Amino acid sequence: MDTRDQADGTGDATGQRPETAGANARRAREVAAALPARLPRHSALIVGLVSTGAFVGQLDATIVQLALPTLARTFDAPLEHVSWVSLAYLVAFAACLPVFGRLCQMYGRKTLYLAGYVLFVGASALCAMAPDLGSLIAARVAQGMGGALLGANSIAILVSSVPEESRGRALGVFAAAQAVGMSAGPAVGGVVLGLFGWPWIFWLTVPFGIVAAAVGWLALPQTGGTRADQGFDWMGALLLAPALVLLVRALNHAAAWGLTSVETLGSFAAAALLFAVLVRQERRAPSPLVDLRLFASPGFSPGAAAVVLAYAMLYAMFFLMSFLLEHGYGDRAWAAGARLAIIPVVLGIVAPFSGGLSTRLGIRVLGLAGMGLCGLALALLSIVLADPDANRMLDSVAFAVFGAGLGLFVAPNNHATLAAAPTALATQAGALLNLMRVLGTSLGVAGATSTLSLGIAGAIGRHADTPVTGPALIVAVESGLALVAAMAFAAALLCVVRRRPAPQA
Repeated sequence: MDTRDQADGTGDATGQRPETAGANARRAREVAAALPARLPRHSALIVGLVSTGAFVGQLDATIVQLALPTLARTFDAPLEHVSWVSLAYLVAFAACLPVFGRLCQMYGRKTLYLAGYVLFVGASALCAMAPDLGSLIAARVAQGMGGALLGANSIAILVSSVPEESRGRALGVFAAAQAVGMSAGPAVGGVVLGLFGWPWIFWLTVPFGIVAAAVGWLALPQTGGTRADQGFDWMGALLLAPALVLLVRALNHAAAWGLTSVETLGSFAAAALLFAVLVRQERRAPSPLVDLRLFASPGFSPGAAAVVLAYAMLYAMFFLMSFLLEHGYGDRAWAAGARLAIIPVVLGIVAPFSGGLSTRLGIRVLGLAGMGLCGLALALLSIVLADPDANRMLDSVAFAVFGAGLGLFVAPNNHATLAAAPTALATQAGALLNLMRVLGTSLGVAGATSTLSLGIAGAIGRHADTPVTGPALIVAVESGLALVAAMAFAAALLCVVRRRPAPQA
């Protein structure tokens, strides 16, 4: 080392001049950025990584629905309280999804995606160790935020990292992972609940998340933001979460508070006010979180509303049937899980074929057929509920028919809705449909909670502060099925009134 470098301060501790050290640092960064691409089967690693996140997210959502009766019994909590174990995750996911989606566009995806895995895994462990219902709900909020970080990045990472010739297959694997996770949730959850207890439904996702985070740290390329100059809609982010919480809270607690109580009407009014201010903000913001120009398309608005209704139907059915099978009929957790798994399994089998059918028959015909099958399934379930001596296999048939109906409806509706969006807003349309899906899930659980609570109050003559079992619960489920039937009718009506999208370039 030249002693003059030390004397005048132009060298560093390693004896390199600043320009040499800077060049070496740049080369190190270039090597680090190129390392993931040099890993063997790099694309397969990334597909496996994002598919693991999709699988874990869907598995966790459906497992938790099945566990709600067990949690109600464990914590001796009424329906409107224990339902927040599901709602806390869903509302946090919905409120944070557009926020994290924009932040990832602005500042890059790898770091935030890995942070999502770390947060999800840590929150899952806290859920498993929760000593009381309040702690469990708080941990579920954190878990929902981690899920939103994963959901905001998955598709974008997959599309940007997989060669174009393999992209279609990669997206198919991703969709299959979601379907398998949703289908496996009830069955796996039933076995886990029966053998190990409810904390293990949360421990189950921890090893998946740890492995995925390690793989992601090695395999994902570091990306920079591409839209940092567009700014961030802080006001929209601050308005969205409380508006969603107030709306879901009002729907969830309406039965306990009373439909005309000050708490119920006040929550609905406050939610409406916040949504009105949010709409005004999004129209004025230069980079809105939710691009309201999409709703100017006559084919997009009814399609987006139908997405909300379809997922509300699915998760309302999960909620109602988990309580019916376990608390109404006294089924073991594994038996209830096996029966409930019929719905997503059949949905996953039918959905891939519905795309080709919609091309020939159109969304109106196929959508009406799908909602007609859902109505038939609800009628079969009503027969089982009305006659205690009816063959219990009828409810399994009804679950299969219900899954087939949603399978015919969901995929063609999503495709037609995206096709109705202006070409320049295709990315925003996909993100908004994802938000509508989570919103529908939240509203379905909240609505089912209130209608089931109202049905129980009507059956026993008072509001129940503890879980109700037996015939009173079976009678109450009928009111919940009426809500699902109303959703199916509204979705069918949207199929009738929607217009065909105009041809686009």
